[in-house]
Amino acid sequence: MSPAVITLCFLAFAVVMFVTEKIPLGLTAMIVCIGLVVTKVLDMKTAFSGFIDGNVILFVAMFIVGGALFETGMANEIGGIVTKFASSERMLIVAIMTIVGLMSGVLSNTGTAAILIPVVIGIAAKSGFKRSRLLMPLVFAAAMGGNLSLIGAPGNMIAQSTLNNAGLPIFGFFEYAIVGGPILIAGILFYATLGFYLLPNHDPKSEGVFDTSKDFSLVPQWKKTLSLVILILTLLGMIFEKQIGISLSIVGCIGAVLLILTGVISENDALKSIDLKTIFLFGGTLSLAAALDKTGAGKLIAETVIGALGDNPSPTVFTFVVFILCCVMTNFMSNTATTALMAPICLSIAQGMNADPRAVLMACVIGGSCAYATPIGMPANTMVVGAGDYTFMDYVKSGLPLIIIATIISMILLPIAFPFFPAA
Repeated sequence: MSPAVITLCFLAFAVVMFVTEKIPLGLTAMIVCIGLVVTKVLDMKTAFSGFIDGNVILFVAMFIVGGALFETGMANEIGGIVTKFASSERMLIVAIMTIVGLMSGVLSNTGTAAILIPVVIGIAAKSGFKRSRLLMPLVFAAAMGGNLSLIGAPGNMIAQSTLNNAGLPIFGFFEYAIVGGPILIAGILFYATLGFYLLPNHDPKSEGVFDTSKDFSLVPQWKKTLSLVILILTLLGMIFEKQIGISLSIVGCIGAVLLILTGVISENDALKSIDLKTIFLFGGTLSLAAALDKTGAGKLIAETVIGALGDNPSPTVFTFVVFILCCVMTNFMSNTATTALMAPICLSIAQGMNADPRAVLMACVIGGSCAYATPIGMPANTMVVGAGDYTFMDYVKSGLPLIIIATIISMILLPIAFPFFPAA
């Protein structure tokens, strides 16, 4: 078999195992990773490079930063303050999604989620509401918020670059919000109403580092204060990432190291705070994403689906197919890789139709951000798997309706905001 076919077989295996969970998610990811090496689809360095990916390093660092917030009891204190202003679970969900969505519009959605996950778990502990019902709306809002501005997500910049390189009019800084804003608002309203009943309702199997029932009365106040100060400084470092020239993952590492050096959290507690299930799941599945890209299997899927539309497809049908295809692919590849793969294909076909490609590229970007239906769709999804005790099907049940909502809104707004034939 060709490497592309072998990769598609491993993709099918991963989907079946993730859905059925006959074996743990992390183990499935490692089987795929090792299998791609054994079958010589990837060399060992490429297959295991996911474990030193910037997002994995960020995960490790922020688990320690979050662990310190819990070990000192500061997460509980923050949670107690926030819950005074939210009288119900629905109000908390709306507040969390609004704050995270707006922050993600100008920050990395992964960084935003990483900073706020321990805070939200503290809110859950103090309010008495289950963290599994608050964490999933948090990561979904982080993804939706990325579509509010040009810098909200890497895929936005890729589409911008594609237009720029072709000498075509580019998107304005907040032009993504024409579609992204209504999707965020609709998403918040959905989880405050009908979607509220679809959110997972799990009791944590093991508190681990997120044990919020400890007696924190003996913890020195300086430790509590310093854990919060370092968290805030880490957030500021992420906000001004470009200005200081230090990546998100390294900023997180600096915060984690400072917490250990100052004695806010011990080395043993720092190591215990790292969720290895998340690391194995994300690091392992990055090998599958690399194989889809390297072997051309991802491109084969895209060209086969779009090619079935014929030589002169309807612009509306073409845009819809692109959107759905990006939605599917981004749940198993990164949204950056999905957009990078699809953008040039979309541009070429749109130009062949003599249509303005901006609607199709916008569909590509928005669809590529709809990584709500799997725990591996985006880094933020993976970060909360352990904390929320989520299963693969939890993401499908809660995230699939959001993809449908995003599809409907996009198909209504795209032709209006970005006409296919503006001169006509």
